[in-house]
Amino acid sequence: MGTDVQQHAYTFFCQNFYPVFWSFMRSNFCLFSWLLRQAILFFALGLGMSGVQALVPNTPSTVVLTGRNLSIDQVRQVARAGARVEVSSEALSRLERSHRLLLAAAQQDKPIYGLNRGVGLNKDQTIFKGDAIDPAVRAISERFNRNMLLTHSVGIGSEVPQEVVRATMLVRLNTLLVGGAGVQPIVARMYEYFLNHGIHPVMFSRGSIGEADIGILPQIGLAMMGEGEVIYQGRRIAASSALKSAGLVPVKLFAKDSLSLISSNAYSAGMAVLRVVDSERFLDAADRVFSLSLEGLNGNVAPFLPAVQVSRPFVGQQQTAAHIRSLLEGSYLWSLSEQRALQDPLSYRTVSQTHGAVRDILGLLKSQLEIQVNSSDDNPTIVLDISPPEGVTEQEKKYYLFGKDLAGSIFPTASFDPLPWALNLQSVTIALSHVANSSFQRTLRLSDPAFTKLPRFLSPNPATFGYTTIQKTASYLNTEIKALSQPVSIDAAPTAGNIEDVTSNAALIALRAGDTIDRAYYLLGIEFMNAAQAVDLRLRETPALALGNKTRPLLQAFRKTTPFLDADRYMASDIQKTAEFLRTLPAQE
Repeated sequence: MGTDVQQHAYTFFCQNFYPVFWSFMRSNFCLFSWLLRQAILFFALGLGMSGVQALVPNTPSTVVLTGRNLSIDQVRQVARAGARVEVSSEALSRLERSHRLLLAAAQQDKPIYGLNRGVGLNKDQTIFKGDAIDPAVRAISERFNRNMLLTHSVGIGSEVPQEVVRATMLVRLNTLLVGGAGVQPIVARMYEYFLNHGIHPVMFSRGSIGEADIGILPQIGLAMMGEGEVIYQGRRIAASSALKSAGLVPVKLFAKDSLSLISSNAYSAGMAVLRVVDSERFLDAADRVFSLSLEGLNGNVAPFLPAVQVSRPFVGQQQTAAHIRSLLEGSYLWSLSEQRALQDPLSYRTVSQTHGAVRDILGLLKSQLEIQVNSSDDNPTIVLDISPPEGVTEQEKKYYLFGKDLAGSIFPTASFDPLPWALNLQSVTIALSHVANSSFQRTLRLSDPAFTKLPRFLSPNPATFGYTTIQKTASYLNTEIKALSQPVSIDAAPTAGNIEDVTSNAALIALRAGDTIDRAYYLLGIEFMNAAQAVDLRLRETPALALGNKTRPLLQAFRKTTPFLDADRYMASDIQKTAEFLRTLPAQE
């Protein structure tokens, strides 16, 4: 896809000569642009600019973006594993044509929201008129674009983690490649360069009401212009300095660029994708902790048997039950025990239903998010290569455009509304609160001799407190998780002069989902501590007691970091270490 030298020179060309050569380029744009870029590259190299680091070729660690097939795992790779990205030539060509169609609309003096008309309640205000995009008009447009970013930079709160910044930029880049935004191609390329150079704009986490993350995203556009701050090579520095160090030229935003940069759900969707990844990992850990907990209880495996599961075959429930059976293969629980209850407490019996419900919702959410990150959520949206159908009304016909070598439409939309997937992300948070509550209840049961026939609070001897006060921490966590699970998607107050009168609060939902998972790891860790103690007390009585083929190595690995509680000790560090142990559990083979 070229080098950073190409970007440097190509940016200069686009921003200074693009309007002048427009009429000539229109007839053979793609070929002309490619030839010119190669010529500029040759010229730049002749000036001794070859020291700028080139983009990596298409390797297994590079995600090729087309606007059509970005996956959940690829978002994870780019956001967390530092994978590089490359824009496909097909997608870049689509961007160029989309931008040309947008400019054609301006030249035909069609009123376009965010291009030659204002935004929000100011949609009736004219930014510029006329059929020529001359230097004066361009200057007006560039000023309008910059002011839009400045006035919409209203995010507050903690800084957005760099992994979320990367997910945000990746999602927005890929959705731009659909071609619905009409941005200058260099805008998309700047996302690509930011990701590959590790230039991460400083963004603030709070302020989006979920009808596009308008208050959060402007910092990315400002950084592209060389304004604001970024994290680059581990340091927080001025964006202008980072661009200079990376050999990049600040972009002059024009036409509908700024609206396209901010009118997107990329922040919320990027977070949501990472929450899906985190939820799946948490559920795996929860299954493993539960299995050890069942051994600590001397519980009944009957609810997880295939014959039971097939009687009500919910997919996630069956997956969970099968996982638990595999974890407990070889366990003493498959042998008869006179002390085993006929039926265990519901927090044990219903785990396949509870964990399975989360898996079912996650499956739906994943499919919806894969649609989201491969679609245009732009308003207005450009659709290339379509013509009005027969019998079209005059109202519909007004949105279509025709040119010498272009055809398409520019439609007003509400595609920025993320409610279809925001509701399911909210449901995942609610479902995770059920998982957390069941874990909390099992912790209390493990400490009760009436259920385990073990010492009260799992104390190793009468002289120790054992796991007593830790129940208060567990109770606090359970209460906080319940509060985080309360629905917020319906909470709305009209803004922007009452024209924006409904919201989804998708970003808040995603933030609360992340907080829920974080707290749930601590709560699950407390259950794990109790389960491990209970199993070790049983092993102390019966050293030959067989554990599951996968629960035994889990317990052994845990005991390398947190030993058996044989005497009272400082408990807070044990809680912290246990939560971290669960967060970093390696994936099962």
